[in-house]
Amino acid sequence: MTSVADTLDVLDQAGKWRAAGKGVALATVIVTWGSSPRPVGSRLAIDDGGNMVGSVSGGCIEGAVVKEALAAISDGKPRLLDFGVTDEQAWDVGLACGGKVQVFVEKVE
Repeated sequence: MTSVADTLDVLDQAGKWRAAGKGVALATVIVTWGSSPRPVGSRLAIDDGGNMVGSVSGGCIEGAVVKEALAAISDGKPRLLDFGVTDEQAWDVGLACGGKVQVFVEKVE
């Protein structure tokens, strides 16, 4: 479970960026299934310069979330992102289990 302190740190930094006039997006893990690196409620704040605080995953998933967050800052449209590996795909690549994570990305106004 994501701690309240972690969430407050992410939201506090997002607020500071907004107060400084930066464009900001917030990404939140809203669904997990199976193996997932971060629990539901995990957050990542991204500013329009690509700075970030928090985490929704790690690795290539986080990179994709940052890319979509920057697009959301630009166009103002929220995104619902799905990432996952089926159990069958997981066994094919030598992993013990599959997993899914769904991340909601929105521009902070």
